[in-house]
Amino acid sequence: MFKQVLMLTLLASLLYACGPTVPVEPTLSVEAIHTYAAETVIVEFTQTALAAPPTSTATATESVTATPEGTVQPTATVAPTNNPFETTPTQLLCDDAAWVGDVTVPDGTQMSPGQDFVKTWSVRNTGSCTWGTGYAPIFAFGERMGGIAEPLNGAIAPGELVEISVRFKAPSNTGEFSSTWRMANATNIPFGENIFVLIVVR
Repeated sequence: MFKQVLMLTLLASLLYACGPTVPVEPTLSVEAIHTYAAETVIVEFTQTALAAPPTSTATATESVTATPEGTVQPTATVAPTNNPFETTPTQLLCDDAAWVGDVTVPDGTQMSPGQDFVKTWSVRNTGSCTWGTGYAPIFAFGERMGGIAEPLNGAIAPGELVEISVRFKAPSNTGEFSSTWRMANATNIPFGENIFVLIVVR
């Protein structure tokens, strides 16, 4: 009897030892743990985003139209009533003249004391009126040097060139001398640009 109990006990022990064992949970690697954690965070963010209410249209517009600090937001401009770049034509003066060039006696010409000479300038009629009888150059300032204007040859229409001359006599003393003249109309009113002669007496 004792032998039978002993045999049964040994047999039960063997059967228990050879029976199926409890499965062991495999250990996770560090990479698997990081991957699992990252997937968990992504899922939580997705759920939070789905649960949040949609933003308003005004907020979206503000984020789009916001400009960085220091920049200027363009604003609508009102068309000016007067264009500053438009030039209004200026009305031509009746009497006007412009110096074109020296024809004789260039500036700095040397003269002998008391020498007679004729200075001639090329002048353009830049006014709107025709120059006629009585128009001539008149003395303005400087050394007159006995200057006498020669009469115009004829009528000078607006835009035309004319050569005007004055007869001079160089001073008797040495030095540099200049004489400035202007055109004048029949009533002796000067107009236009100054014209002058500059000589050196030696």
